[in-house]
Amino acid sequence: MEKITAFANEQLKADVPSFSIGDTVTVHNRIKEGDKERIQLFEGTVIARHGGGISETFTVRHISYGCGVEKTFPIHSPNVVKVVVTRRGVVRRAKLYYLRDRVGKSAKVKEKI
Repeated sequence: MEKITAFANEQLKADVPSFSIGDTVTVHNRIKEGDKERIQLFEGTVIARHGGGISETFTVRHISYGCGVEKTFPIHSPNVVKVVVTRRGVVRRAKLYYLRDRVGKSAKVKEKI
C-alpha cells in the first residue's frame, strides 16, 4: 500500500494552478495524432471538480455553434500542459450542472471584481 501512495505522490504535478468552480479557463491539452503532436486549446467555464490526489479531475463547459460541449480533464495528467484562468467567477454552488439547461445570458456566471 505504501508503494502505491509513494508512486502516486511521485506523479503529482508541483505547479497546479489555483482555479475554482465558475472560473473561465483555457486548457492547453496535448493531442497526439499519428506521429504528430500538437497543443489544442479548450476554453470554457469550470462547472465541477471531482476527487483528490492523483485522480482529481475538473469539467469544463462551453457552447460551440449552439451546442454545449463538456470535457473532463485530469489535473495531474501529463497531457494537460497548463490551465490559464481568464476570468474569475462568483458562484454559490459546488457544482454548476444547472448551466446545462441555460442558454444565452442566463448561462453566464458573474465576474468577480
